[in-house]
Amino acid sequence: MSALSLEDVHAYYGKSHILQGVSLTVNQGEIVCLLGRNGAGKTTSLRSACGLMAARRGRVIFGGVDVTGWPAHRISRAGLALVPENRGVFALLSVEENLRIAERRGSPWRLRDVYAIFPRLEERRRNGGAELSGGEQQMLAIARALLLGPKVLMLDEPVEGLAPVIVDEIVRQLRAIRDAGVPILLVEQNLAVCMALADRHYILELGRIAYEADAATFRTDAAARDRYLGVGAH
Repeated sequence: MSALSLEDVHAYYGKSHILQGVSLTVNQGEIVCLLGRNGAGKTTSLRSACGLMAARRGRVIFGGVDVTGWPAHRISRAGLALVPENRGVFALLSVEENLRIAERRGSPWRLRDVYAIFPRLEERRRNGGAELSGGEQQMLAIARALLLGPKVLMLDEPVEGLAPVIVDEIVRQLRAIRDAGVPILLVEQNLAVCMALADRHYILELGRIAYEADAATFRTDAAARDRYLGVGAH
């Protein structure tokens, strides 16, 4: 049984038909990367999966349950967590306060577990959210999502604009999260990050899945990368 599946999902912004039959699957133990040029529908796919945007047609299957049409808070409570591009860190709260408000009874993740993966956050635990670098804010957003006890973690461009040394750190942390049993659906423009992390890749083009491959095939398929991603891939 897959952890998360989108089956022929169609979604609209007003009259604009953004997703035109998107189907993808995230299995247990996987990091799956969703690629595509700007405006292809990557963020909309994540928002449709977690109920922030209603799927007009198609189904979202999460943990074997059809959650299509469920409100976002109910899907979140069931264990599908989204770390959005804007991170949503509370600037006036300390790192530890940001984390403690996310702690959930019954979650297998405790504060000590996220500090083990993100030692930088433990070092900064008394710092305010506004005092953190962009990379540290991203780590805090991911750590906070883990405390909710997710069964699948979705990330929207987690390394955008970050220094290479921080990008490498976050790549290691995402591997550790996957190895701890949380499958990941990753939207990312940084091709090197995708190739370092993902077990499988999907490429969206104009609201449709145009390409799917495992990591080994994708690594050797320069023609597909150039065709679908072009100079936007870096």
